[in-house]
This record gives sequence, structure tokens and C-alpha cells, in this order.
Amino acid sequence: MIADQLCETSWRARPGSFVGLMTLYESNFVRLGWLVADLREVKTQRISHVNADCDLHLTPLELSRYTGVFRLTYEFEIEASPLRDPDLEVCVYYDARLAEVRSFRGFQRHPQLSRLQSGLKRELDQRWGRNMMLNKWLEYCAERGHHF
Repeated sequence: MIADQLCETSWRARPGSFVGLMTLYESNFVRLGWLVADLREVKTQRISHVNADCDLHLTPLELSRYTGVFRLTYEFEIEASPLRDPDLEVCVYYDARLAEVRSFRGFQRHPQLSRLQSGLKRELDQRWGRNMMLNKWLEYCAERGHHF
């Protein structure tokens, strides 16, 4: 899984910086490509089944010429209703070859911790955290053998 090392990184790309975040978006796009050969072709929900992991669900939410928004999640059946965890909404910019997390629902936390944490972080830090999680999860899913 060395393909994302081909993303050129500026010497100014420090973790947590805007330039670093854009590089992370590039890496997310590359890693998403490990799972889906051509995202433009995904028009309906797809499910990846592998023996060594949970079923991975990819659902298109919004599709347009230059962008696509997808839900990427593990889905568990709990008392006849699905539980999604983690539950990410990923926006893909095809021409720019970028993928960013638009929203992240999952990893349920105690309400007190959520309030404290959200008040302390600025937007750039929150985006960095969400997209780093996606980056690592995509690598994990590829290593487990997922492919759509």
C-alpha cells in the first residue's frame, strides 16, 4: 500500500496546517481508489464482504459531474434497525482528485466529553481529525481485503 506515498508533499506541509490538510485530502482520494476503481461509476449502494472484517457499505448520496458524496460505514443490525459505526459522509472532488470527510457520525461518546471537545477545537483541527480517521480507516479496509 505504497501508492499514497506518490502524493507530493510540500516542505511547508506541517501536520495540522492547511497545506497538510490538502495533502491529506489527496491521500484520502488515493486510498479510496484502492477500494473503488472508479467512483464515478458508483450509482447504487455497494457492499464489500470479506471474511476477516465486517461488511463495508458505500452508498452514493449526491452525484454530480464534478463531485460525489458517499456514505462509508459498517452497518450492524440491532433490533431490526441498522446501527452505523463509524458513519462517514465523504465528498469526492473528481477533477481535483481530493476526498474529504463532510460529516462523521460514529464512535459514540459521553455527552459531557463531546461538549468539552467541540468547544476547544477550531475548524481546521476538527477537519484534520476527521480526515486522518478516514485515511487510517481506508488503509485498514484495504489491508483487510475490501473492494467494491
